[in-house]
Amino acid sequence: MRYAPNDGAHSGPWPGLTFIRSSQRVARGGVIYKQCLCFVAQGRKRAYLGERVYRYDPMHYLVLSVPLPLETEIVEASPEKPFLAMSLEIDAKAVSDLLLDVGELSSTNGSARRGIEAAPMDPEVRDALARYLRALSDPLERRILAPSALRELLFRVYTGSQGELLRTLALRDGATQNVSRVVRYLDAHFAQPLDIKTIAREAGMSASTLHHTFKAVTSFSPIQYVKKIRLHRARALLLQEGLNVGEAGYRVGYQSASQFSRERVFGASPAREVMNLRERLRAADRPARRSSFPDTRRRSMMADG
Repeated sequence: MRYAPNDGAHSGPWPGLTFIRSSQRVARGGVIYKQCLCFVAQGRKRAYLGERVYRYDPMHYLVLSVPLPLETEIVEASPEKPFLAMSLEIDAKAVSDLLLDVGELSSTNGSARRGIEAAPMDPEVRDALARYLRALSDPLERRILAPSALRELLFRVYTGSQGELLRTLALRDGATQNVSRVVRYLDAHFAQPLDIKTIAREAGMSASTLHHTFKAVTSFSPIQYVKKIRLHRARALLLQEGLNVGEAGYRVGYQSASQFSRERVFGASPAREVMNLRERLRAADRPARRSSFPDTRRRSMMADG
């Protein structure tokens, strides 16, 4: 409540830390999550990746080992009990240091596994998280105690039921690291002409191996992933910069406005989806005009996860 006094997304007093608050349920929509840990203090949320559904609440947290384009919805929130959550970007170097000190706790054979999982919020993780948040509240404690509290939190996740997702971040080989390298390339070049042969060449893998491994980790083929990224970026351009459909589509790599307009990944055409989102934002503005809700709300709905 202290770090998220209004609805929306709020940068925390630590690099890569974001606090989220919502006083009402939020309909299912797309967002790009980074490599992060997601904790919920109050309320409930769902994330969708392909056919899989991930539920997280005060009893469960999310671990993401690769950036992923997800669809999410807040299913439990009210003005009396707002949804409260935080996301913490994972520092691969900090996890590597843990790997050196602790060692591998299970056999990581390099095989592909999905890059997102939900884990139970056991008492050790909850207590470490509470110590980390308390240390952030005071400038001196933030400087002296927060680094060790964060290391303890990562250790508890690292040794928990989904710790292998963190361990793959620290390894220089293996399927997840290969996919992470491909994801970084796609994020940097999504607006350029891309085909599976080009992507496979950059990854140093055969096209068939890349397709199988990438889909096992992300639930998408590389080309489907590129399409997701393009559509998310285009929606942000339509909303934030007021571009028309043709301009937004061209900026993210589509060769024509008609090609972009035919896309239905959002459940409607890009133009119709943006109109629907603007209507939802206007409706959200009306009950909260005296707060900074409208601006922070927009950031929350449009920002990367």
